[in-house]
Amino acid sequence: METKEIVLETLKSAQKPLRAGEIAEITGIDKKDVEKAIKTLKDSEVIHSPIRCCWAPK
Repeated sequence: METKEIVLETLKSAQKPLRAGEIAEITGIDKKDVEKAIKTLKDSEVIHSPIRCCWAPK
């Protein structure tokens, strides 16, 4: 599974918006890789930021 897919699944299963660092802790993926995946997902309009620096699926 690609990093962006793991990040998206983590966001979907979370009960609240998550920061990149929280996603990195949960998944064990390096924070920089999580941030790259978030940028890709954001550009694809799959996720949004309901709170500054936090991410959730659309």
